[in-house]
Amino acid sequence: MTLTDKEKMIAIISNGIAVFSLLQERDELPKNTTMYGFVLKVIPENIKSELSIDLVDEVFQYVTSAHSS
Repeated sequence: MTLTDKEKMIAIISNGIAVFSLLQERDELPKNTTMYGFVLKVIPENIKSELSIDLVDEVFQYVTSAHSS
């Protein structure tokens, strides 16, 4: 089974959020780095058409709620 571009995007966003959180926890992020800016930098050009702020928000909300349960 091959992942769709949207599924790939969700996986990359989730991974980007996790890496951002780890770097933030270790205080290893440059000043003024936002989660959105960080995630945007890790998205490959060939699937950027699937990217939306709403999707980033939805993935973030899901990951946050899944870890708090």
